[in-house]
Amino acid sequence: MNSVLAVIFGVLEQGLVYAIMAVGVYLSSRVLDFPDLTVDGSFPMGAAIAGRLLVGGMNPFLATFFAPVIGFVAGATTGILNTKLKISNLLAGILTMTALYSVNLRIMGRANVPLLRTDTIFTFIQNIKVPLPMAVFLMFCIVIIIVKLIVDGFLRTEFGLALRATGDNEGMIRSLGVNTDSMKIVGIGIANGLVALSGAFVAQYQGFADIGMGVGTVVAGLASVIIGEAVISPRTVGMGTLGAIIGSIIYRTCVFLALRLGFAPMDLKIVTAVLVIAALSGKSIKRGIRTGRKEAGCSVGAKIAVQEVSIGDR
Repeated sequence: MNSVLAVIFGVLEQGLVYAIMAVGVYLSSRVLDFPDLTVDGSFPMGAAIAGRLLVGGMNPFLATFFAPVIGFVAGATTGILNTKLKISNLLAGILTMTALYSVNLRIMGRANVPLLRTDTIFTFIQNIKVPLPMAVFLMFCIVIIIVKLIVDGFLRTEFGLALRATGDNEGMIRSLGVNTDSMKIVGIGIANGLVALSGAFVAQYQGFADIGMGVGTVVAGLASVIIGEAVISPRTVGMGTLGAIIGSIIYRTCVFLALRLGFAPMDLKIVTAVLVIAALSGKSIKRGIRTGRKEAGCSVGAKIAVQEVSIGDR
């Protein structure tokens, strides 16, 4: 029984810690409508910064705080390449991601930094008189709730509304005097700051920071957002961030089940692709069913009307 609970808590913990990254991807892909590939570089950057500072003896909470700050700089760099140098959003993200690979290696000094014998946030949790799996789960719940409340509150501010308007209709909001370039730079910076924060937590959770841990991060984030949108039809910003969180938990649960069913780790990308296809096609199928019902209702109504007219003529 204890082993089952440990497995359940483990899956939920992974879903919650990666949910921070999913919220960041939601900001860039849905709020700003900006396909940002910087995520694959800013995620390991957060892990690299936290890992290097922790090995150097810095306080774990302070080391974790530095990760989103530097992640913001990485995202803002992509925004500047896109807005000021007029490089397409996809290419700007690819260029920043490529540069971050070398930057992350410079930060860590090597490809992998072990943290098993280093004090982390979880070292402090072990001193709490609560079973460790439960304590870690509660910590991640508190962190994701705080992140969600801050993001939701920010997007309801005047600046946040301008940010959302930039993603909805850039030309319209620019005509009202809003500097859309600044909106994009700050928005992409915040998104990558959240991604880097997730990377810092994941590094401490797994016990190491690795240069390759960001491969496929943007795909996993998009999968979480799309799955969440399929489960919850987001009509508000709050529902959108909640969908990203729920989608992250569902995605990590599906990955765990795939591994338990015998899939090799190298097959997980196929599993991710299938999940995204299922989520996207599910929305299309629902839309098709609704359209079919409406058309069927219209055709039945038309037949009844024709019958009434013919009866009246008689």
